[in-house]
Amino acid sequence: MLRFLFDEPQREAEGILAETFRLMDQFVAILNKKMAAGEDNVQKLRKYEIWTLGLRSSLDELEQSHYVALHFQHKITSSSVKQMTDEERIHYNRYTYFDKNAFIRVFSLLDKLGTLLNELLDMRTERIKPHFSYFTVLRNMRDKQAHTVLMWKLNHAKEKYKEPLNRLRKRRNTEIHYMNSEMQDDLIQSNRMYGEEVRLENIAEQSADLTQGLYLAMESLLFTFQYACGLMRNKQP
Repeated sequence: MLRFLFDEPQREAEGILAETFRLMDQFVAILNKKMAAGEDNVQKLRKYEIWTLGLRSSLDELEQSHYVALHFQHKITSSSVKQMTDEERIHYNRYTYFDKNAFIRVFSLLDKLGTLLNELLDMRTERIKPHFSYFTVLRNMRDKQAHTVLMWKLNHAKEKYKEPLNRLRKRRNTEIHYMNSEMQDDLIQSNRMYGEEVRLENIAEQSADLTQGLYLAMESLLFTFQYACGLMRNKQP
């Protein structure tokens, strides 16, 4: 989709991204087969289909935003905004836009996944917390020791990416509730270096965190839809 910005052909999904898309498509195919067979719970199956297609689009959008953010990040060489040429400042502004777009999408995707998991697995997390997140659903699965095969895989992925995810969450919360996340770094530095030139935030580290966030999203979807395909195949009408 966004690769046209660089006169590049459309992405050909490979590796874990391709496998995740394949499993999501497989789950939708299973749902369609059950609906065509005239099962009574068509409305619920249709809802699962729509949610899955939405998650597929969300993953595509996240991957594209991540790709573009990294493309512009690699064009930035100055150590502060003040040192940038006009062209580099444009690259920086574009990097900031797509990076921000991507790290917000990481949490949006995971929360959509939590909604699907909660209903598909009948976790009833809304009884614990009406406005729950993906992480609340996962904690509920742990507390109830429900669907343990899937739960341990999802929990392992969460722990594996815990540190970059915490940094992304902090940036997300700053962006949504307080100020532009890139300006938070400027504020912190200006308080420490009064009268000195404010250096650029560590955009290489930020990009590395974003990549880890993308992999957390992909792995969480991969494990979920591996499990969901087996669950739906074995479910009696």
